[in-house]
Amino acid sequence: MYKSDTICAVATGLGKSAIGIIRVSGPEAISICDGIFVGKKSISEMETFTAAFGRIMDGDTVVDEAIVLVMKGKHTYTTEDTVEIDLHGGSYVVRRVLELLINKGVRLAEPGEFTKRAFLGGRIDMTEAEAVMDVINAETERSLGTSMKQLSGKLREEVVSLREKILYNTAYIESALDDPENYSLDGFGEKLRADIDEVLMRINKLLSTSEEGRVIREGIKTAIVGRPNVGKSSMLNYLLGENRAIVTEVEGTTRDTLEEYADIGGILLKLIDTAGIRDTSDVVEKIGVDKAKETIEDADLVLLLLDGSQEMRDEDRDILNSLEGRKVIALINKIDINIEGTEVSENKELEKELSGKGIDHILYTSAKTGQGVEELKDLVKEMFLNQELDYNDQIFITRSRHKSCLIRAKDSLDKVMEGIDAGVGEDFLTIDLMDAYEALGEIIGEALEDDLANKIFEEFCMGK
Repeated sequence: MYKSDTICAVATGLGKSAIGIIRVSGPEAISICDGIFVGKKSISEMETFTAAFGRIMDGDTVVDEAIVLVMKGKHTYTTEDTVEIDLHGGSYVVRRVLELLINKGVRLAEPGEFTKRAFLGGRIDMTEAEAVMDVINAETERSLGTSMKQLSGKLREEVVSLREKILYNTAYIESALDDPENYSLDGFGEKLRADIDEVLMRINKLLSTSEEGRVIREGIKTAIVGRPNVGKSSMLNYLLGENRAIVTEVEGTTRDTLEEYADIGGILLKLIDTAGIRDTSDVVEKIGVDKAKETIEDADLVLLLLDGSQEMRDEDRDILNSLEGRKVIALINKIDINIEGTEVSENKELEKELSGKGIDHILYTSAKTGQGVEELKDLVKEMFLNQELDYNDQIFITRSRHKSCLIRAKDSLDKVMEGIDAGVGEDFLTIDLMDAYEALGEIIGEALEDDLANKIFEEFCMGK
């Protein structure tokens, strides 16, 4: 999996900007960059972690003025010699210097290849590598905090500690089997039981955070559904704080799904405004209705909007019947229409019918005045976040890969406990102990196959 050639990539965003940065890493990074940079002294003469001003030259032609930063391995991000070239941020000049480097023998980096080299060089483990991309993609304070905790090695430390306890017991059994005169297994089963019980407790604690971790990292996929003209787009706009969706009095205005993100008290809601669901002969609208139904199937949460100024219609009932088994919050909307003085009217008939269909979460809202929206935000947090977890100190499992490895480790350790109860020989227990050890090793990348590692790094952005 490791490639020892020299790579380069643009580390800043595409388009015009004040600065454009090109990152170069590998065994020939310094010598190749020396061939295109002219300053008071050559790059090879510079001390590590220093910068110099000069010009990027293509033969006798000045391409741009630049500042180069020199970082010599092994104390760099990739553990290799690394040069960063800071240019003016025009897209043409950055592309021109990138082409110049490629012509000198540098290869364009694959997505995530700089971080892959950091992993292969032993600077970071796989959980920290994944956290790099999570930090880049973080959309809320909570997701950033969780990613930074993982990047600092908190998950790695916990996994390493668990593996050490498993390995110690495995090594003791092997030693006792090889040298019974100096190592005794008398009563060892009870000691092993206590250690494995502790490891299982810690694994279960990590697994208990997996749903919250997924929500923090990925957000809650939230479908806003209802029949036409009940206020779905207006509710989307209010939650976003901007007029993102077109709102008119004409039924069927929304013909397609519209996706936007909203930060709700540190939780990311992936809001999906859908077309009004109804029977229609309009070909385009029918496509939108079909997409709305597909969105419901994939959603973590459904916001069902009903018109509080009207009675429930058959279209409402059809939608309601399709939501069985899903997490639903019913919003009886447009209550501002029935406001008289300071008293807000209620639609008890709607509320009664919703309750009869098993809908436990019912709120009265107005997308026009914002009434009920704060209650909605509080309810979402209550439904998706475990109030017993300490979000300041807790390590969260944010990826399905980590969860799968923990489940495998747990299953293997459960077999160890069953073996102890059944009086199975210690040599047989080591098989399941090592299976658990390897499953945990996959989390930090110590037992990770090349194709899976490559797939993980392919998710990264260019230049990282």
